[in-house]
Amino acid sequence: MEANTNKTVLIVDDDPDILASVSFGLEQAGYNVHTANNGEDGLRLAKEHQPQLAILDMMMPKRSGFLVIEALREEYTEPIHIIMMTANEGTRHQSYAELLGVADYIHKPVAIETLVNRVNELLA
Repeated sequence: MEANTNKTVLIVDDDPDILASVSFGLEQAGYNVHTANNGEDGLRLAKEHQPQLAILDMMMPKRSGFLVIEALREEYTEPIHIIMMTANEGTRHQSYAELLGVADYIHKPVAIETLVNRVNELLA
């Protein structure tokens, strides 16, 4: 767990229950966690805290997960892992997310343990 204390994860989702449960799981795994409930605040926090990984919902107020990814890819100077987490089952959206370079595309609901394990793998 101590190896994760210098790693920052950003979670952006408009569902307060998902924000709470995912942030709790990642904090228990030792990560520094920042959360936002819309894409605009998520981008602001990304610029401010320079996370190594972002977990993004697809459909959010103010800016969708896709638009957040596009902005992060344009503006972020350091490589950032991105996990898109969505309830959308469409393959077209998954294909676009993969084209934008997401590390993983996870369907909700997802077990917190599964998500934490994936974050651990990406940030190892």
